[in-house]
Amino acid sequence: MKTRIHVTLKNGVLDPQGKAIHHALESLGFEGVNDVRQGKLIELDLDDSVSDADIEAMCRKLLANMVIENFEIEREAA
Repeated sequence: MKTRIHVTLKNGVLDPQGKAIHHALESLGFEGVNDVRQGKLIELDLDDSVSDADIEAMCRKLLANMVIENFEIEREAA
């Protein structure tokens, strides 16, 4: 089963990559972009036997830095 983990920085955490992307977009002439926050997408192909609790444990122990990041789990419907 395909599972996606969306990892984003918590509010209030500085995002230098987001600022660099924002600056680059402005430099390229794109207008109307108020802010950019960069995150990461992790795709997992899991057996149906892997529980939601197991996926959450993966995120908390390895896939996201819980001090500065949030995560959201998205499981693809069977």
